[in-house]
Amino acid sequence: MTKTPRWIQSTHEEAKACTAKMPWERGLRRQAFNASRRAVAALADASTRTVRPAA
Repeated sequence: MTKTPRWIQSTHEEAKACTAKMPWERGLRRQAFNASRRAVAALADASTRTVRPAA
């Protein structure tokens, strides 16, 4: 059996107890970011430069 230093054990326990939201977590902010990227990609793939035709 290998020995695990105590600081590693306490670090693991703290990491499990952490409730802070990380930027890469999935949530409303990430959904908004993905939606904007999809919109930009859709505009780039469109045959016209604008979605609304000129009057």
